[in-house]
Amino acid sequence: MTGLGTSGGLVSPRITALAWGRMEIDGPAAGKDLVLYPGGGHPWDWAEHGTRHDPGIQPGDVRELLDRGAEVVVLGLGMHERLKVDPETLELLRASGVEVHLAETTEAVSLYNALAATRRVAGMFHSTC
Repeated sequence: MTGLGTSGGLVSPRITALAWGRMEIDGPAAGKDLVLYPGGGHPWDWAEHGTRHDPGIQPGDVRELLDRGAEVVVLGLGMHERLKVDPETLELLRASGVEVHLAETTEAVSLYNALAATRRVAGMFHSTC
């Protein structure tokens, strides 16, 4: 899914549905866990960077968000906040100068959608535990 904003910049896709184990966005991507960024998104493959609930979201997971021009990053920690964030990941995000938000997934989705209206927001969302 790609889209241009009114200023010609890429817009972040909005999350249209969230339920335990399933998320949908404007566009073709849907899945249990999603990676979203200005101009698109795709299912999140935890195995790609060795992500597990503990130690959590890895630096390799968020590099794509930075490479795609995010100025704000929202990380959904699961419906029961069981997904952690590796401290090195937070260091990378803060060193990159992006605004970072961590929240339970329902709250993270609401925040992400609100930010998507006006900001170059990216996010990673875990839709179960």
